[in-house]
Amino acid sequence: MAAIYLDNNATTRTDPRVVTAMLPFFTEAYGNAASTSHSFGWTAEEAVEQARQETALLIGADSREVVFTSGATEACNMAIKGVAALYRDKPSHIITQVTEHPAVLETCAVLEQNGVRVTYLPVDQYGQVSPADIESAMGPETILVSIMAANNEIGTLNDLTAIGAICADRNILFHTDATQAVGKIPIDAEKLGIGLLSLSAHKFHGPKGVGALYVRRRNPRVRLITQMDGGGQERGRRSGTLNVPGIVGLGEAARICREELSSEHEMLAALRDRLISGILAEVEGAALVGHPLQRLPNNASIYLPGVDSDALLAALPDVAISSGSACSSAAVKPSHVLTALSGPADLARSTVRAGVSRFTTEAQIDTVVQRIASETARLRRLTPEILVPPGVFQNA
Repeated sequence: MAAIYLDNNATTRTDPRVVTAMLPFFTEAYGNAASTSHSFGWTAEEAVEQARQETALLIGADSREVVFTSGATEACNMAIKGVAALYRDKPSHIITQVTEHPAVLETCAVLEQNGVRVTYLPVDQYGQVSPADIESAMGPETILVSIMAANNEIGTLNDLTAIGAICADRNILFHTDATQAVGKIPIDAEKLGIGLLSLSAHKFHGPKGVGALYVRRRNPRVRLITQMDGGGQERGRRSGTLNVPGIVGLGEAARICREELSSEHEMLAALRDRLISGILAEVEGAALVGHPLQRLPNNASIYLPGVDSDALLAALPDVAISSGSACSSAAVKPSHVLTALSGPADLARSTVRAGVSRFTTEAQIDTVVQRIASETARLRRLTPEILVPPGVFQNA
């Protein structure tokens, strides 16, 4: 059987249309975008600005608000550390949630070592943070709220509208790690009251190693202390020679997502639901993890009681799914996202994540459902002492 890729929340296949757009900037139009004294540089600069415009259009921003980075991890670091540095001479407080990506959690941990106070809010059984809890945690020293748009492991969406309104009312900056959401659901940074937004191209069929940080220009104008000094590229916010081919790829991926978002959202959700309903029908006790409705259109996180998820993955080497966040898979420890949920004791050990994409087919979904059902049954036979408690985690 040909290998099936369903790990699209970890990374996506680069769309062939994106590759086609990028190729000339490796071998023909290979100028440095900062070299403005000849046509090679002009061509590169023009391509970068076109990509900046496409990226801005995808997230409801002005092109002057887009700063290109190496990816969302760098963008999150730039945003959070840049704001904290601005207030380094006075007591400051940041609010986030326990289920954030390590790009946010580890950044906040470093700031704590430097005297910044950080509040890590809990989430409910679906993985959502309460806007009321965010408001209650705010105080006179609060400088930033950093809450992800969508969770990378369980697909749950947060209420950005409510969070943005609370932050605006209290004049507190709002940063969102929108890495999983951009290109999959509509995002309008201006209307949502977002001050800072991080994204990465490889999550929506662009190349790896390139992303962007949205920095709001007005109402309010967001100020950051620069974290990378040098040649003054990106309006002085992020020095370094621009990755022109990667940026072109990001722009083309953004254009495709913007133009096809509505139809693709419907298609992804149908494939996701086919996968979820198939596994829940075939595997006794299986349950959806995360919010049943307010979730990414492509994410299926499923609890399989009585089964070690790592053992299941080992039994399915030709099916690419995940037992946790790919960015922290090197660490042999339970998922911090799953352990934060109110669920059965083995939730973190027995949950798998699958993510569909524009390249996934119904036939592949049906094959994966049968393979997971078959291997789950086999693994349960090997450990018959583990009972399958029906209905123990029914939030679907």
